Amino acid sequence: MRLTIEIKADTGLDVVFEALASTHRRGVIHALSLRPHSISQLASIQGLSLPAIHKHIRVLEDAGMVIRKKTGRTNFLALSRKPLRDLQEWVGGFNPYWGDDKESLENYARHFGGRDAEKEARP
Repeated sequence: MRLTIEIKADTGLDVVFEALASTHRRGVIHALSLRPHSISQLASIQGLSLPAIHKHIRVLEDAGMVIRKKTGRTNFLALSRKPLRDLQEWVGGFNPYWGDDKESLENYARHFGGRDAEKEARP
């Protein structure tokens, strides 16, 4: 018995995962989840220079995770929640399968009797 899993391509989620791969960008997302901030405030919170925070913000903007509004000479950023809702929906799709990791392995071994699982693991 061969198990096949179909994974749908979702470039939107790929971009969100890439954006969240940085500790600094996750820190920006956390700060913006509390309230909007100016870019200089975010740089200060993250302990980064303005050029460095701008690079991180550009990645978050490309992922659609932040909204920018310019007031005078100051750029303010707010969190765009849709990409995070999409991510939450995707992760939540695995919810029926979650449980104890050890229990899942034990059930798998019991179901396949060990031998079939070993055959599937071989190239």
